[in-house]
Amino acid sequence: MTSVTSLFAPVEADLCLLTDNLKKLVGARHPILYAAAEHLFGAGGKQVRPAVVLLISRATLLERELTPRHRRLAEITEMIHTASLVHDDVVDEAEVRRKVPTVNSLFNNRVAVLAGDFLFGQSAWYLANLDNLEVVKLLSQVIKDMAEGEIQQGLNRFDTTTTIEAYLEKTYNKTASLIGNSAKSAGILSDVSPDVTENLYFYGRHLGLAFQIVDDILDFTASTEVLGKPAGSDLISGNLTAPVLYALEEKPYLEVLIEREFAQPDDINQALALVMESKGIERSRKLAAHHAQLAVENLAPLKPSESAQALRDFADYVLSRMY
Repeated sequence: MTSVTSLFAPVEADLCLLTDNLKKLVGARHPILYAAAEHLFGAGGKQVRPAVVLLISRATLLERELTPRHRRLAEITEMIHTASLVHDDVVDEAEVRRKVPTVNSLFNNRVAVLAGDFLFGQSAWYLANLDNLEVVKLLSQVIKDMAEGEIQQGLNRFDTTTTIEAYLEKTYNKTASLIGNSAKSAGILSDVSPDVTENLYFYGRHLGLAFQIVDDILDFTASTEVLGKPAGSDLISGNLTAPVLYALEEKPYLEVLIEREFAQPDDINQALALVMESKGIERSRKLAAHHAQLAVENLAPLKPSESAQALRDFADYVLSRMY
């Protein structure tokens, strides 16, 4: 399987610069926040979101050089993403992420909430300084969407009446809105036509949905070692993802187990077995493939380039993670 590092080769140097800049942007004035930033931005994340922004920037600028505003947009995108993860970990009481301790487990919940707030505040300030009202509106909407997605997830815990449509809406808000709107913003900063910026938005939107659906499949099929968190953890916490929602259509007893919130000792093992016996995983794979295909179709207006090819290959890579 192609590694994500080799896929991002056209922007490898840009991503190294981004990591250094992020640590500087958070600033050493606050020792705990600096320690949190050092931990967050050095935690071996794949930097998928800024990589997509940088690849789109290079694919739309072609022979022209990346501008400081394109680079800053990529940094803002990673800041917003990281801030949301810090808050999610507090809400989920998570101890580890990407196989390293979370900010809340290293410090405490209070510091983690403040670190997340600080990152959101920093991202808003740098966003305003891009001096592009359209981009400010797009990424402000993202922050609103993320909060809405987190609320939707919290309100729908253990709710077996959740539909696939509601799941996709929550997934868009939590994951795909940032990728779609930052992709569109990169196109706006490159001065491409409104039609092309819409294509870039839909590339990011569908890529984000495919990416999260694959993550939700891996929660059942990958080992704890690979995930960096316990397998089946979404289901245990009552977060019903595509594989479970499809499995519920076939396995009525799964509903009983979920609605009593896995109160009996063997409930969670039975629930995991029912999901694996059903067509839930297979149907979720088809759903992910559908969105990855739509993502690639939206790259049609881009002129051939190494970066445009990397964007296409990345959609294939997202799907390859399922197998």
